[in-house]
Amino acid sequence: MKQNEILKEYSLSDLERIKVHGRTTGCRSPLTLFWTGSAIELNVKSSELWIEVEADYDTYEPWISIVMNSVPVSRQMVTAGRHWVCVFRGMNENAIKNVRIVKDVQPMSADPACSLQIHAVKFNGELLPVEEKPYKLEFIGDSITSGEGAIGAKAEEDWVPMWFSAINNYSAMTAEALNAEYRVISQSGWGVLTSWDNNPHANIPEYYEYVCGLLTGEKNEALGAFNENDFDAWQPDVVVVNLGSNDGGAFLTPEWIDESNGKTYKQRLNEDGTYNEEDLASFEKAVENFLFKLRKYNRNAHMVWAYGMLGMPLMPAIYRAVDSYIRKTGDRKMSVFQLPNMTDDTRGSRSHPGRSAHEKAAKELAEYIKGII
Repeated sequence: MKQNEILKEYSLSDLERIKVHGRTTGCRSPLTLFWTGSAIELNVKSSELWIEVEADYDTYEPWISIVMNSVPVSRQMVTAGRHWVCVFRGMNENAIKNVRIVKDVQPMSADPACSLQIHAVKFNGELLPVEEKPYKLEFIGDSITSGEGAIGAKAEEDWVPMWFSAINNYSAMTAEALNAEYRVISQSGWGVLTSWDNNPHANIPEYYEYVCGLLTGEKNEALGAFNENDFDAWQPDVVVVNLGSNDGGAFLTPEWIDESNGKTYKQRLNEDGTYNEEDLASFEKAVENFLFKLRKYNRNAHMVWAYGMLGMPLMPAIYRAVDSYIRKTGDRKMSVFQLPNMTDDTRGSRSHPGRSAHEKAAKELAEYIKGII
C-alpha cells in the first residue's frame, strides 16, 4: 500500500472534534459501534482521509457506508482484522468535507464474535467542529428499522449482512428531513413481547436500559455491551417505536420450545382465526409496560408508536394499550402513527420494504413529527 508521508495519525480518543453517533460506552480507545446507524462524524479540511477499523465475526460480517456532505459515496464489507480504509484522497485540501462513517448492520445477537471498532484516523489538514442538530430522535424496532431488505434486488432471499442498510432506511431519512441527530435500537425478528417464532426472550424492552444488552458472550461483556446506558448524556425529543410486526407473526408460527427446561411458548389463534384473548391481552400489557419504561428513561420525549409497513393486524391492540397507558398516567406526550404499507412496487430484498417504501414512510412520519416538536 502506498503511503502518503504528509498524513498525520491521530487516536480517536485524542480528537474532541469527532462526533460519535449511537449508543456507546463512552470509550474511544477504541470506539465500538454497536447499533444500526452508529457512526463517527467529522468536518475535515484535508486532501486525504483514512480510518483505522477493526472487525471480527464468525458468521455475520459488519458493513459500513461512507457519507460525504449528506450524500452516500461508498459502501463496503469490513473484513476481519485491523486495517486502514481510505475514505477519500486527491481532493481540494482547502474545502471542508462533512464525513460520516456509518455502521450499516445491526448488532448480531446470533454471532457473539461480531464487532466493529474504530481506532484512529489520519489526514493532512485540520478538523473543525461538527454543528449540533436542533433535535434528537430515537428509533426502536425490528428488521424494518434495521433496514433489512432496504438494499438489494427483490429476488435476494439470503439472510446476510449485505442486505441491511442504515442509509436506505426510514430512520435516517426521517432524521435528515427534520435536521435531527438520531439513534437506532433494533433487531430483526424481535418484538415487544415475543419474536416472530414465539421466543419470549427475543423482545426489545427486556434489554432497553443497557448499552447493547441483546448481545451475548464474554467478548461483548468486555466491550461494555451489558453496561447500563447513560440516559442523562443523551435525551431524545421524540422516541419512535416500530414494534409489533413480529408479535403478529408469532400467532402464525409454531410453538417455541425452551431447550433449557422444555417449556413451550405460543401466541394462539382461535379456531375461527381470531386472536386468543388471553394472548392478545399479554401483548397489550407488554406494549403498556414498555411505555412505562420508556418514560422512565426518556423524561420529556414525545413517544410515537409507529406501526406498519408490513401490515398492521395488531393496530387495534396497540391503540388499546396506548389508551390504557394514557388513562393511568395522564401522559399526553404519547401517540400512535400508521406507517404506510409496503406494496409490490416498493418491496425490496427478502420480502421487506425497499428504499422507496422507506422514503414514503419517512416523508409521512417526518411531517407528523413536525407537528409535535
